[in-house]
Amino acid sequence: MELRPATPDDAPALALFARNAFHAAFGHLYKPADLAAFFADARSEERYRADIADPAKRIQLAIEDGRIAAYALIVLGEGIAERPAPQPVRPVFLSQLYCARETTGKGIGAALLDWAIAQAREWGADAMQLSVFSENFGAQRFYRRHGFDHVADIDYWVGDHRDDEFLYELRL
Repeated sequence: MELRPATPDDAPALALFARNAFHAAFGHLYKPADLAAFFADARSEERYRADIADPAKRIQLAIEDGRIAAYALIVLGEGIAERPAPQPVRPVFLSQLYCARETTGKGIGAALLDWAIAQAREWGADAMQLSVFSENFGAQRFYRRHGFDHVADIDYWVGDHRDDEFLYELRL
């Protein structure tokens, strides 16, 4: 496995991987119109091109056998406003961390999370935040094993569908 930053040339493959990974994990929860709207907005090639070009965002890819096996996207200086006080002063938001199903349990997600935390510390963040679906118990266990705490309940929108999410935070 190779970890490397995403480049503009990766945007088409990244968008396809991101849509497939989200659909595999959560697609059954949504109406087709809501999922299509979410993909068009949040998982499009254009969105990833913009994210790759944005100096406040970083995307790390895990490449296995020449293909994307997982990725992480962080946003420097962004946190979740719904977090109860005290708010972090310099948060980093782990916006996305997805692994292909067949790679689960191989340590790829942990390697990407380690990368994200290292990037946050290098940037001088005082906390890393992320949201996790309230019924994604495996992800919740994963983040707790890595020192994250549940600090708030928040909403997450996929099209017109609202999900119950948990805000997790790691103080740095």
